[in-house]
Amino acid sequence: MRRFDALIIGTGQAGPALAARLAAAGQTVCIIERQAFGGTCVNNGCTPTKAMVASAYVAHLARRAAEYGVTVPGPVTVDMARIKARKDAIVEKSRNGLARWLRSLEGVTVMQGHARFVDSRSVSVGHDVLQADRVFINVGGRAAQPAFPVSSGVEYLTSETMMQLATLPEHLVIVGGSYVGLEFGQMFRRFGSRVTIVEMGPRLIGREDRDVSIAVQDMLRAEGIGLRVEAKCIALEKRGAQIGVSAQCAEGPPVVLGSHVLVAVGRTPNTDDLGLDRAGIRTDAHGFIPVNDELETEIPGIYALGDCNGRGAFTHTAYNDYEIVADNLLGGAGAKRKVTERVAIYALFTDPPLGRLGLTVEQAKASGAQLLIGKRPMTRVARAVEKGETTGFMKVIVDAGSRRIKGVAVLGPGGDEAVQSLVDAVQQGLRIDDVRKGVRIHPTVGELLPTVLEELRPLEDSDA
Repeated sequence: MRRFDALIIGTGQAGPALAARLAAAGQTVCIIERQAFGGTCVNNGCTPTKAMVASAYVAHLARRAAEYGVTVPGPVTVDMARIKARKDAIVEKSRNGLARWLRSLEGVTVMQGHARFVDSRSVSVGHDVLQADRVFINVGGRAAQPAFPVSSGVEYLTSETMMQLATLPEHLVIVGGSYVGLEFGQMFRRFGSRVTIVEMGPRLIGREDRDVSIAVQDMLRAEGIGLRVEAKCIALEKRGAQIGVSAQCAEGPPVVLGSHVLVAVGRTPNTDDLGLDRAGIRTDAHGFIPVNDELETEIPGIYALGDCNGRGAFTHTAYNDYEIVADNLLGGAGAKRKVTERVAIYALFTDPPLGRLGLTVEQAKASGAQLLIGKRPMTRVARAVEKGETTGFMKVIVDAGSRRIKGVAVLGPGGDEAVQSLVDAVQQGLRIDDVRKGVRIHPTVGELLPTVLEELRPLEDSDA
């Protein structure tokens, strides 16, 4: 039996930072990692996918070189093995760097193995039993398995195995028209694959406003990506050397044949093999661990951070979970922070990217407030015109009564960066009259957001 002040299960975005901060406060900490250090982000999420997105962007830009007055001799070719090697090197450097840093921290013990609860204060790792008054669960998630029929012998790809390909698919069929599916779809189309995206809903990225969704659909179609929406009876079956994807849609053939199929239908939390029942911890119907505003479970002293708590599915929300817990535990009586105070912000990393902050129009309408909408196409943004990247628009949603920003969407070059210029305005509830006072750098995309606030129209008069 080994005793610590705190046990942390998992080395995703929240765990390592929490270990360092607790140790700096004089606590003894044991952090446990079952597989690769860094969790989803480093190993099969942000780091590798964005490395591959970068390669796809270069290939796309090289093909457009003549538009910029640049001559590229010969056809642009893609070497998937080299793209994979570059991605793997970036991942390995990040993973190894994190492991070395954790092992260098005074007061932190690093263990590798499968952690399982023995009771609410004890965790086993192999033959060792560890005890602590506080346990922090940071186990992340994995690609969800399909709920639709898959015939025997069909081998499909997930968001993780997709990045292990060293050769280019001839025809990649993607089941799932949300964020992961769209990033991989555009990426592999730019690498040279034929791509078809099959989505059960009436449009792609259905949680976004309709104007955003339609703009993204048009953008993907313009690059030659096939889209099949309202696919109500999806199933996978072998068709000779190919895989048949049933897509009973209003238009198009009932079956799409592909050389490879990527199933991108969401993620599942890694909570099913931790022995949570022995600690008295329950999960909901989707496997998430319910937590309160301070990210503590129903069992005092046990916390769930990151993807496994269902309160955010991003690296940045996991890190914010760490900040909330650490501040509440170490910041004194006046440092109470709540996860419900967090403003939603995220991005879709297509090219151009979509940066999103706060509420959609539908979510804002649910509050009953009168809404004002400001919108500007990228064709009227100097920086976008100069870069030759005018796809998309920026949109700001404002509460007409309070004159506070409720939501922002920027689909265009640097949209993932530009949207962040309004985070503090939304978080602090600034009135738009104050937001417009600041001076912005020209020429940038973000400089036009205050201009959009000068062009507000009632929702019913807009096309949002």
